[in-house]
Amino acid sequence: MVYPNGKMNEKKVFKDPVHKYVHVDDQVIWDLIGTAEFQRLRRVKQLGTTFFTFHGAEHSRFNHSLGVYEIIRRMIDNVFDGRPAWNTEDRLLCLCAALLHDVGHGPFSHSFEKVFHLDHEHFTQRIILGDTEINQVLREVDREFPKKVAEVIAKTSDNKLAISMISSQIDADRMDYLLRDAYFTGVTYGNFDMERILRVMRPHGDQVVIKYSGMHAVEHYIMSRYQMYWQVYFHPVTRSAEVILTKILHRAKALHKQYYSFRHQPVHFYSLFEDEVTIEDYLKLDENIMYYYFQVWQEEEDAILSDLCRRFVNRNLFKYVDFTEKYHGLNNWMELSSLCKKAGIDPDYYLVVDSTSDLPYDFYRAGEEEERLPIMLLMPNGELRELSRESSIVEAITGKKRMDQKLFYPYDTLYEDGRKGKVKEKIISILEGKG
Repeated sequence: MVYPNGKMNEKKVFKDPVHKYVHVDDQVIWDLIGTAEFQRLRRVKQLGTTFFTFHGAEHSRFNHSLGVYEIIRRMIDNVFDGRPAWNTEDRLLCLCAALLHDVGHGPFSHSFEKVFHLDHEHFTQRIILGDTEINQVLREVDREFPKKVAEVIAKTSDNKLAISMISSQIDADRMDYLLRDAYFTGVTYGNFDMERILRVMRPHGDQVVIKYSGMHAVEHYIMSRYQMYWQVYFHPVTRSAEVILTKILHRAKALHKQYYSFRHQPVHFYSLFEDEVTIEDYLKLDENIMYYYFQVWQEEEDAILSDLCRRFVNRNLFKYVDFTEKYHGLNNWMELSSLCKKAGIDPDYYLVVDSTSDLPYDFYRAGEEEERLPIMLLMPNGELRELSRESSIVEAITGKKRMDQKLFYPYDTLYEDGRKGKVKEKIISILEGKG
């Protein structure tokens, strides 16, 4: 379809629990939403395995993508429009990049990516630039338009302002997922005054800045993000489910390499196992497909794959202890692994260390590998000041990375039938800090 004026005859709205309404009056946005690749996001959860901890966390990447689009639309139409630093020709570019920024996510997102060494941003670009319905829609705007959208998402575009709106330390992506994830998990940590932040945002050169009068709203936003990471995203029960999920995929891949004869052949995984993933293969994968395999693999003859799938499907998760100094010594770790093997417990699949870390706010420091664009305040005199220079709250957490390590293990296997035996008793003693 060609877009002569770009506008629909009648505005469409989605009812949304976070933003109340998502408004669509650009035909290209409506057509993108209707593509098969975007509709696939309905079948990919936003928070992966978090629903094992917070049962309401069943929302999808589809929900979130619409939310990011809506925040960008409000930024542009309600705040930026008419301001000298804003180029109205960038409107559609920003809206499309916001809508499509997560279109390349696979099932269970980051866990899935780690096992198969994939990058969802890479697949997002391939979907936008490849032989897809999304590409066809974008090309109706302009032959070069898919490339421009992909470059904004990849953060390689010359349009740094567009990148800042979608990917920075205070962007539409983060604002939506904090509010949305807080809503669906039932917690209050992620709530902040988004409407206030939007009202004090300003386009300024290559980035979005915040009027000084809105500093306290930004402080609240940063602390909300900090709390959400440690109370929700890094919850140890969620991480336990991720550990089991990861080990299922590792085991299935290892069995494939060993020419194991699956009762239920993993046809959807062959290209992943062989590191030859095409766009067509990738787009066929969603969490419904994954759950089918987890369900049927419970019947496999391989005891490890069968057990791990049973645990995941039935939420029989691993227990955990803090991975403290007593486990770090090579001798201690080797002893624990050796004892597990004697007890018939494969430490490669049932003794797992998981590490998490978060840096709630930082700014670029010369010589560091990763550039972090700071949040800049627009002072009353027109000067720009980096946020932590004005906020003592933000200064207190700037550049401070918090880390957490947990050791996950099958508590029920160690205690099964009440008959532990000397080897299992020794393992338990070590895990409980008595060994």
